[in-house]
Amino acid sequence: MRSDAATPGRSWAPEGRTPIVRVTGKRLRVNVMSAVASRGALWFTVITERFTAPVFTAFLHRGPRRLPGGPEGARDHRPASGAPHKAVRAWLEANAERVELHLTPGYSPELNPDELRSADLKRNVNASRAHNLDRLAHEPRRFLRRRQRRPHIARGSFQTQHVRYATM
Repeated sequence: MRSDAATPGRSWAPEGRTPIVRVTGKRLRVNVMSAVASRGALWFTVITERFTAPVFTAFLHRGPRRLPGGPEGARDHRPASGAPHKAVRAWLEANAERVELHLTPGYSPELNPDELRSADLKRNVNASRAHNLDRLAHEPRRFLRRRQRRPHIARGSFQTQHVRYATM
């Protein structure tokens, strides 16, 4: 999420006056990593540092313990060449019984239920109003914690026209 890429949202003003929404001119950015399971589980992390293979494997290592079957909607970490990073491949091979990773084609967000979660996040969290990095990181965490308490929303991501994962 970036503070300079988001719209400032809706506002109001007295009749005949233009509404003014105050935003910071700072360019703030946080990375949001998440995974959804067809049974409705959602786990996520919001990081302020770069998204790297060790960060991704740490995320994968934390996630599968919460639900048998693991994060089905997690996206892999790929360098520019398109192949998963060696560290990610090694971790996946070592944890094959814990995690089932579904790789979706690039530029096909309609096939990835986690992309629907991402769109939901961007639609409901107003990043442009954050005035510092801590506040920018707080808002997606708050929103995603609320979504964790509503598993029917994550399950609904798997019922869309193009996404049909088999539940075990």
